[in-house]
Amino acid sequence: MSATAVPRRALVTGGSGELGGAICHALAAGGYHVIVHANQSLPRAEAVVAAIRAAGGNAQATAFDVTDAEVAHAALDGLLSGGPIHAVINNAGIHDDGPMAGMSAEQWHRVIDVSLHGFFNVTQPLLLPMARVRFGRIVSVSSVAAQLGNRGQTNYAAAKAALHGASKSLAREMASRGITVNVVAPGVITGRMIGEDFPPERIREIVPAQRAGTPEEVAALVAFLCSEAAGYINGQVIGVNGGMG
Repeated sequence: MSATAVPRRALVTGGSGELGGAICHALAAGGYHVIVHANQSLPRAEAVVAAIRAAGGNAQATAFDVTDAEVAHAALDGLLSGGPIHAVINNAGIHDDGPMAGMSAEQWHRVIDVSLHGFFNVTQPLLLPMARVRFGRIVSVSSVAAQLGNRGQTNYAAAKAALHGASKSLAREMASRGITVNVVAPGVITGRMIGEDFPPERIREIVPAQRAGTPEEVAALVAFLCSEAAGYINGQVIGVNGGMG
């Protein structure tokens, strides 16, 4: 994009969180106008927008429930009225951990609803508009748990692993339209998500790099995959995990 061109627009679901916020900042630094999504907490999304604008970038905030197809479609219709959305980063996801033997149906469905059904509800309405402009970048944020498994996370691993198959299939469907579809699978990343489950000694034990990654390291890959330079990278699942697998 030239300096005078209208910026391409990117929607980041879960953009108000730690990893989502880092992704929003990286995309804005790469020239995108970033739509920062939150589920309910619009003020958190607006805080990310304010920080991006303070750094000289372009951004706006939105809030809607990705698990509600009708609500998501209405929100996307509103966003599309302002022009095409050229990139979508499916970063929204939740944990509700527990061994499967004691897991409730609600725990199972809630996690899958956000990560997997949210992926469909947000991505599907954007495909034809992307195809019309012959450019699209779809990146879904998965997890090393989807690749290796993790005790207490059958629901989370199932939801994220499903994104791998969906993304590989969608990449084949949309590649001729200039649209790429990839998955980024982070490992142990600093922030609230790792909590007390990963003290430093545990991280040194399970991560060959012997440290946790940072949200910025994941965001850098996402931003690259959304760039012009990444146009021939398609249908891939790329780990950001310090060598875990």
